[in-house]
Amino acid sequence: MKKKWLIFYSILILLLMAACIRPGEKAEVAKPKKQAAQEQQSGGLQVHFIDVGQGDATLLVTEEHTMLIDAGDWNSTATIDYLKQQGIEKIDIAVGTHPDSDHIGQLADVINNFDVGEVWMSGNESTSNTFINTLEAIDLAGTDYYEPRSGEIFDLGAMEIEVLYPEKATGKANEESISMKLTYGDVRFVFTGDSGVKEEQNMIDSGMELDAEVLHLGHHGSNTSTGNAFLKAVSPEIAVYSAGEGNSYGHPHAEVLAAVENAGAEVYGTDVNGTVIVQTDGKTYSVSVERNGVAKEGKNRCIDLNAASSSELQEIEGIGSAFAKEIIAERPFRTIDQLTEIKGIGPGKLKNIKEQGLACVGG
Repeated sequence: MKKKWLIFYSILILLLMAACIRPGEKAEVAKPKKQAAQEQQSGGLQVHFIDVGQGDATLLVTEEHTMLIDAGDWNSTATIDYLKQQGIEKIDIAVGTHPDSDHIGQLADVINNFDVGEVWMSGNESTSNTFINTLEAIDLAGTDYYEPRSGEIFDLGAMEIEVLYPEKATGKANEESISMKLTYGDVRFVFTGDSGVKEEQNMIDSGMELDAEVLHLGHHGSNTSTGNAFLKAVSPEIAVYSAGEGNSYGHPHAEVLAAVENAGAEVYGTDVNGTVIVQTDGKTYSVSVERNGVAKEGKNRCIDLNAASSSELQEIEGIGSAFAKEIIAERPFRTIDQLTEIKGIGPGKLKNIKEQGLACVGG
């Protein structure tokens, strides 16, 4: 498992990168309105919700620019493979919404294999090898690094990026996922990473306009996200969730699907539809899928040691706040048995945890 020096190394790299950040610097200089409008008409925007199994990765492509939001799971090459299949060579902005290994899993490989102009991360840290490897890749490649904050607006060609969350990083990795509203002409997309219902309410309370045609459902369609108030504020026509087929923690959750459908949105999921592509010219949009399928609730719901929040982990009998903190620090786990590498969790406690049938290991 990870040693204390990794924590020191992580902090050191972050401090070095922070020294290179210029507050308020934009990702791209805004194009003149006329030029931006010409780009909308000539090339349009494609948003690829990539099927990466139980993880998140979304590719946005215009004629002039490319953006990647999250990079899939750490134990897969699905993101890299898809980018190569699409002929991608340069990525203007690569976003790691938060440091979980099912979101930044292949981000280091993306940086090592493609010309990445800038990496955005939330500012929250992790001691996982996945996170450390990402920081090393950023440093070795000399890639620009930025931590966006709510209220900031950036222009990437004809696409406007408005940051919805977080205001600051306080150590709540999932909850403080980078959340964004992307606007291309009259068509808008909202992405929230793994932000929870409380954070969604903070976005509503900020007074920012959240209405969008397309919503990427938070936390893989988990009931920890996509509250009714947020659904009402966004009022999407299309909702897409990213989840692995037959995943071990029940994504998407039935109550989320019901709420979204009752709100009038059409639902697509990478587990049943494969990669979902939304294409727009800035006025209208169309949806294409890799395969036909109807979104339905996941089975085998459990508490994923590699993705659950502290409060969720404490639903497992015998796991209190201290053990939950240690589990989060030691991610990712390959097996439940690796819990014995945490001081205080011996064979007896491990047996009790396994007998409850709640704990599982995902990305």
